[in-house]
Amino acid sequence: MTNTDFDFLAGTWDSVQRRLVKVLAGQDEWYEFDATLDCQVLFDGTGVLDVLRAPERGYEGVALRLFSPDEQVWRIWWASKNTGGVLDNPVVGRFEGAVGTFECDDVWEGTPIRVRYRWSQTDTEHPRWEQAFSTDEGATWEVNWTADFTRRA
Repeated sequence: MTNTDFDFLAGTWDSVQRRLVKVLAGQDEWYEFDATLDCQVLFDGTGVLDVLRAPERGYEGVALRLFSPDEQVWRIWWASKNTGGVLDNPVVGRFEGAVGTFECDDVWEGTPIRVRYRWSQTDTEHPRWEQAFSTDEGATWEVNWTADFTRRA
């Protein structure tokens, strides 16, 4: 089965990444860094693999996205040098138009949380990704990481 949800992401991108200095602390201090993203769409669109690199910060991470035709959902796993060779719990969800929302339960520094990834502006030249955490089962969210992308020529 063919799926085109993540076709917009195929290729090489420059991005500006912004992260909260302290997550779930009720503060609004951010740091910013540049990164690149190299993305391959596989399996007729039902598999997506990308590598995010921010050499100036010594940061490298990998995302694996797999679409389940039976369930009509995506599962997205994340791993980085900081995760010790372990994939994070997958966020699960789907696209509604140009916005994809994916969620899961997890734990952040001992606190049970709900994790949300959201892709937006996927029908533009500058797609956006954000990560948010909720400590109240999704009633409120704290965005703690954003990424704005520009395709490399």
